[in-house]
Amino acid sequence: MAELGGALRPGEIGRPARLLAAMRHGATGGKRIRPFLLIESAALFGVAEATALPAAAAFECVHCYSLIHDDLPAMDDDDLRRGRPTTHIAFDEATAILAGDSLLTLAFDLLANLQADSETRVALIALLARASGVGGMAGGQMLDLEAEGRFAADRRPLALSLAEIEKLQAMKTGALLAAVCEGGAMLGRAREQERSALADYARALGLAFQIADDLLDAEGDAASLGKTTAKDASRGKATLVSALGVDGARKRLAELIGTAEAALTPFGPRADMLRECARYVAAREK
Repeated sequence: MAELGGALRPGEIGRPARLLAAMRHGATGGKRIRPFLLIESAALFGVAEATALPAAAAFECVHCYSLIHDDLPAMDDDDLRRGRPTTHIAFDEATAILAGDSLLTLAFDLLANLQADSETRVALIALLARASGVGGMAGGQMLDLEAEGRFAADRRPLALSLAEIEKLQAMKTGALLAAVCEGGAMLGRAREQERSALADYARALGLAFQIADDLLDAEGDAASLGKTTAKDASRGKATLVSALGVDGARKRLAELIGTAEAALTPFGPRADMLRECARYVAAREK
């Protein structure tokens, strides 16, 4: 997206070209679902796309940072992302770590300089911090590593309940997806009832997104997806596919899409793009 690309251009003295190149590599491509959701959520309340774009870019920076770090040897140890070598393969591990760090901090720089009143800027900064930190995405990643048995003496994966799996995934994937919808509502100064409806939509969508991702990992191929497949089963990851089976996971996915669409009822046809996004999440092939 143009807003993010502009922030990653060389220019200022002291900005290392190699680090910027690694940041651009890690931030290039992808479906851009998170910025799309923020922009469309804000549009429900009359916020122009140009006004919402800097905030959307900030949230996408956090998502891209998380992918760079997730792919590192100490984490998921992947060498393919979005059909290209992962950042630590294309550059090196140290540069990839710094590229992720820099994208994370760039996100808060973008929000701090948002063209909005100070109350809105502070609220968005707090929202993104909570969604990406120990109670959100980073915490969810830790629960995921624990579930793999990374820290157990026998390295045996943990047997999680359905509720525990859903909690893990709500943090790891759902927290940031929920936050982008809430961020759009904040920009639009939505009423509490409207924010609550969007939050219900986003929570259902976040879990649906992770189930769809897990199904693709189980059934897809690397050439089509642009990333390594069949990782979850080989590592004993706790997913709803492993817990419910493929058919059960597909049924749960359909239920969640129905919940997400129903949550948008108060907005009428203005929310059609958000409904379409939910259907895309369920049907996507990569």
